[in-house]
Amino acid sequence: MTALPPAFLASPIAHRAYHNLAEGRVENSPSAIQAAIDAGYGIEIDLQLSADGQAMVFHDYDLRRLTGETGPIRGRSAADLGKITLSGGTDTIPTFAQVLNQVAGQVPLLVEFKDQDGAMGASVGQLEHAAAQALNGYDGPVALMSFNPHSMLKMAGLTPDIPRGLTTSAYRSEDWKLLPAGTRDRLRDIPDYDAVKASFISHEAGDLDRPRVADLKRRGAHILCWTIRSPEAEAKARNVAQNITFEGYAAKIPA
Repeated sequence: MTALPPAFLASPIAHRAYHNLAEGRVENSPSAIQAAIDAGYGIEIDLQLSADGQAMVFHDYDLRRLTGETGPIRGRSAADLGKITLSGGTDTIPTFAQVLNQVAGQVPLLVEFKDQDGAMGASVGQLEHAAAQALNGYDGPVALMSFNPHSMLKMAGLTPDIPRGLTTSAYRSEDWKLLPAGTRDRLRDIPDYDAVKASFISHEAGDLDRPRVADLKRRGAHILCWTIRSPEAEAKARNVAQNITFEGYAAKIPA
């Protein structure tokens, strides 16, 4: 188990970077990343895989919501994706390597691996290998997480010295319609924390009162949470969580 660096508890973490469409900063974009750096926030980003096996910084599986294109992100090469403008701004879709070069250790970087199996199963590896290659030689504060424990098991072998965690949830059926009920029921209790040698979880903010969260905290796990959208929600979450992932307002950085 590799401990989560203290930097991840010092400043709020900007969800998908410090995005603001009104100001032309699209989620997970270089502009949003730079805004977070300038404000002194930590940064959370998402990884998806390109057709030619590169780790791309993008949340969705499909291009439709965030660009003027359609179809799966995995159907396009990294070069092609790098030419696609993000809707509402001027940035294009960056590679993970580009984002690492931009952040360059200035602020903590929390990296979420999107499930590549489709049902939180074991058919993962290509994205993890691509990310590990990009991370080679990076010496800034970075931590990795995924809803899929198999992804973090893979990273335990590829990058054992980088802290790992699990993104966790209440797994309500209405929020996870495509995930089998048995899988939801299993993951809800966070059974894989020890197996992946995690040092933290990032838990759904509305479910922070779950006994398993309290149990992990008692055992020394760091508790982060997602996604906070107001100072009032932040104050409530901090009764349990040691830090927050936020969007939609300017979270205060502790003095």
